[in-house]
Amino acid sequence: MSTAQRWARRLLPLALLLVWLGVGGTLGPYAGKLGEVATNDQAAFLPRSAESTRVLQAREAFDQSETLPAVVVWTAGGERLTADQRAEATRAVAALAGERGVVDRPSPALLSDDREAMQAVVQLEPDLGEELPTALEAVRAAAQQVPGTEARIAGPAASQADLSDAFAGIDGLLLGVALGAVLLILLLVYRSVLLPFLIILGSVFALGLACAVVYALADRDVVRVDGQVQGILSILVIGAATDYALLLAARFREELALREDRFAAALAAVRRSFGAITASAATVALGLLALLASDLTNNRALGPVGAIGIVCAVLTTLTFLPAALALLGRTAYWPTRPKAADASAQGSGVWRRVAALVAGRPRRTWVVTALVLAVFAAFSPSLSSKGVPLDEIFVNDAPSVAAQRTLGEHFPGGSGNPAVIIADAGRAAEVTAAAEDTEGVASVAAVSASGRPGGGEPLVADGRVLINATLESSADSDAAKDTVERLRAEVHAVPGADALVGGYTAQQYDTQRTAARDRTVIVPIVLAVILVILMALLRSLLVPVLLVATVGLNFLATLGVSALVFENLLGFSGTDASVPLYGFVFLVALGVDYNIFLMSRVREEALAHGNRQGVLRGLTTTGGVITSAGVVLAATFAALMVIPLAFLVQIAFIVAFGVLLDTLVVRSLLVPALVIDVGPLAWWPSVLARRGATARPAAGVDAPSG
Repeated sequence: MSTAQRWARRLLPLALLLVWLGVGGTLGPYAGKLGEVATNDQAAFLPRSAESTRVLQAREAFDQSETLPAVVVWTAGGERLTADQRAEATRAVAALAGERGVVDRPSPALLSDDREAMQAVVQLEPDLGEELPTALEAVRAAAQQVPGTEARIAGPAASQADLSDAFAGIDGLLLGVALGAVLLILLLVYRSVLLPFLIILGSVFALGLACAVVYALADRDVVRVDGQVQGILSILVIGAATDYALLLAARFREELALREDRFAAALAAVRRSFGAITASAATVALGLLALLASDLTNNRALGPVGAIGIVCAVLTTLTFLPAALALLGRTAYWPTRPKAADASAQGSGVWRRVAALVAGRPRRTWVVTALVLAVFAAFSPSLSSKGVPLDEIFVNDAPSVAAQRTLGEHFPGGSGNPAVIIADAGRAAEVTAAAEDTEGVASVAAVSASGRPGGGEPLVADGRVLINATLESSADSDAAKDTVERLRAEVHAVPGADALVGGYTAQQYDTQRTAARDRTVIVPIVLAVILVILMALLRSLLVPVLLVATVGLNFLATLGVSALVFENLLGFSGTDASVPLYGFVFLVALGVDYNIFLMSRVREEALAHGNRQGVLRGLTTTGGVITSAGVVLAATFAALMVIPLAFLVQIAFIVAFGVLLDTLVVRSLLVPALVIDVGPLAWWPSVLARRGATARPAAGVDAPSG
């Protein structure tokens, strides 16, 4: 090798390292800036074609689409309220007219039938952003002027403020918890001082680059970001970058133990792990992009944002980490000394014992394992995904939840969140009558020119009227959703009315139905994408089918366990409508990752040693690194639980538990035993199907068959 070539081999890693240091220093701060372009306005994430979404668009003609209701509720500790207190409450909120963020005059205070509570609605501007808490504090201060009462604020404005508060500081808190968990695990597992910090640094660089790209796109309205997408992006990038880095670092350690040249070892490690890493990343990225087929805007938002994060994770793994390892060599693993993971070596390691168990009775192993998973999977239908009630959205008892509960105790359950009907003005009377006759509707009133329901002549815009229907049941309940379904049937039947029904309950109903439709569309797309990638990587038809089937069984078993844990331990009555789909995309795509890591190595070994020995050697050589990667990814997703939202807590549990189940059971026992039992035929039509049975045997990891 010439002097110029030697210098080039040393300068390229140094140049790559300097480039990434520049990227980290320049783009790193964007990891804390995504909140500037994020929105937590849930109306922006409704189904595109749903009836409730069309109602939102139609309300623009009434100049009422740009409001966010805050419902003030007064109580007096169980005492009956007086007419004077009602008058004082009306004067207090009326004084808010003209205040920053308040739209028009607030409604008069209304006494409950039991006279133990009052309510008034203050319409706020929906785009207040960081000023929303200030506006709500002004409303609260005014409401507290009523003597002898306690005032609380419920409704969409209060819920949105609590939601923003839940995501406050998400960047620093979530990132700190996730990186701290990853660092601790890496230090314990690898007993190396420098390598864990290199891996963490690479994941931070990937996150900074991903956040900068997403920030630029969101700032130009190319993609949408909310607090949930923001949190998932951070976890996804850190987890994926760490997983890919562990695979590459393990391969580099093997190569370094076989040769003195650390630059050649780094190049060989990249070459031999490139296929597995890129195939694994492709399954996750394309699985996420399949969410673009969703009719729910927040699902479509996560697709490209998550895919961008995965691409950035792969970039750092295949460029920054090899460059750093090439420059450091054995120093990266200090104080341990790199050793080749030789599967034929004598020893009594954990993975040699696992391999012996699988080799001894492969059929019994995979049958028993599959049956246990099937038992858990039998509980999966009991996981309700009809939506999370308002009082369960937050893990802690948020102020808006307590206020809504108080409101529901004294007023019809739908108070503050009425169903909104838009219909032809010439058929207003017929539509109102049809709505009043609908079972589950407490009261109906057309919005007047003053902006208040029942306050005079109906407000007419473009020949249409706006009617509010207060429901008897809580706006987030199944009973309310059933009422909306009946209400739609009744008003749609009015000839010439061209009526539409929207509002909060209708939005939840439409979201639930759309989520169910999305699952039937997106699940097959994700499975097809994964199958194609596996077939291309493994050059086989049967093995990919077996791998997808085992990951699918793992997903159903995880849902079954989640159903039991959510209901009996965590107290959730159900999950958000999108939770099963998110869980499927993450768990199936990420679960296939570990099977890719395993089976790509099995194929490499089987080409030389035959199917049986290839499986056992692949299991022993990859067991440690894949298990470490699984534990790291589970811990990373578990960090989402620091955000007190039921949606993220549920996603965190499903992915964390599912990854551990896949890593420790499916990939360690079920898949190897199944491939051994099927034999070389599993690789058909690959050359392994013909050569596998006759390849030379190898000693060391095999065990007598039972």
